[in-house]
Amino acid sequence: MRRSHRIRQVVNYANLSTPLGLLIALIGGARLRRGERGLVYAYGYRVPFPVAGAFTVGNVITTRHAEGYLAGRLLDHESRHATQYAACVGPPMLVLYALASAFSLAVCGHPASWNVFERLAGLEDGGYPRLTPLWRRGREHGPVKRKNGIRLP
Repeated sequence: MRRSHRIRQVVNYANLSTPLGLLIALIGGARLRRGERGLVYAYGYRVPFPVAGAFTVGNVITTRHAEGYLAGRLLDHESRHATQYAACVGPPMLVLYALASAFSLAVCGHPASWNVFERLAGLEDGGYPRLTPLWRRGREHGPVKRKNGIRLP
């Protein structure tokens, strides 16, 4: 394990975010497995919230899916969230993330597209769209041309 992953692991245990993630996974009926990068994978989560393919709390990545789902770009994305927990001193990240999701909903109608945490973790790696703000939609291609009230091509 890389030194940075070990430091993140220790910090997330000390700030209690990883123990919280383990508790959430166990309450949700997930099966735990030691993963790469000092992470813990929790497969088979049964609670319908949050609505996501996977979510991270501390160093615990939880998913409803079967083993093997957490790989490639998605694993990279969720690993970045684990680092964000360390940077945000653990559980306060949950409140900050909720505020960032609310901001994103207000800006573009989607909880991830303008969420600073999702952008820093890599929107596309997490499977999220990169949407334009609501006030800019329809203007991407310049003003709409009309003649006698009929839209021209």
